[in-house]
Amino acid sequence: MKTRVTEKFGIDYPIVQGGLAYLAYAQLAAAVSNAGGLGQITAMTLKTPENLRAEIHKVRALTDKPFGVNFAVGQHGRPYEELLEVAIEEKVSAISITGGNPKPIFDRIKGEDIRTLVLVAGVRQAQKAEDLGADAVMAVGQEGGGHLGRDDIGTMVLVPRIVDSVSIPVLASGGIGDGRGFLAALALGAEGIEMGTRFIATKECVHASRAYKDALLKGKETDTVVIKRTLGAPGRTLRTDHALQIIEREAKGESFEQIKPLISGQANRNFIYDGDESNGFGWAGQVIGLINSVPTVQALFDEMMAAVEHRRNDIARMFQGSAEAE
Repeated sequence: MKTRVTEKFGIDYPIVQGGLAYLAYAQLAAAVSNAGGLGQITAMTLKTPENLRAEIHKVRALTDKPFGVNFAVGQHGRPYEELLEVAIEEKVSAISITGGNPKPIFDRIKGEDIRTLVLVAGVRQAQKAEDLGADAVMAVGQEGGGHLGRDDIGTMVLVPRIVDSVSIPVLASGGIGDGRGFLAALALGAEGIEMGTRFIATKECVHASRAYKDALLKGKETDTVVIKRTLGAPGRTLRTDHALQIIEREAKGESFEQIKPLISGQANRNFIYDGDESNGFGWAGQVIGLINSVPTVQALFDEMMAAVEHRRNDIARMFQGSAEAE
């Protein structure tokens, strides 16, 4: 495939793997890059700058393809400057920025040969990212897993709105997990896609517990909920007793400090690492209704591209039939 995304980021397919806190490490990132997409490792859930450097080296031992480092700057409550210096020193191919103000990162990497992506959930955010010099934006609709925009705009509407509002490439995110969603995103004007939840249910996402992957397989599109709305940082998770408890306590008007233990990184790890549904939660998008296997990343790419080709041919036949009828 050839889009501005493949050209700018030096990849074969315009498919970007999401940051995936506590899950996006070397084996998954390398597998996505080797399959032709842009794999990423997560920076903010690594304990030290040297941990990030070691993870970058692990990726490079597994692939010679481009990969990125994700900075979820607004979600983890810790400084990121030292981690950013490591990414710069290691001359990573790309940096993606989610969850906060991207300007300080753009200011620091100005002049560096690093491509940039910014996750956005609205037109104004996308335009700001373009003004700062982003190479592309990833537009996440409210179907997505993890942290979302506050306006509950679906991918089907959000993507063309942002495509019409900026001149840089747009990747669609939220509710996409197969070739049909990929082709639909292109039809909306996007030049690529970002997927998070779908990549958790792959063999190379080795840090995700069996319970987490099983929940993604068994869950329907109705089996997710949005937590942290009252805190101004809504995020979509699997529907578990723990997640419902968070929502119940939010409804009672409890403060961030009161709810904090339930929404902490430790609570997240309790489920995604240990499968503890009573004391933890796992981010997941509505796309779980379309997930029914745990393939290798390469097999997932192959399946998606075959589905794209199949649907393209079906659509072409529809238009051909229309032309013949006329």
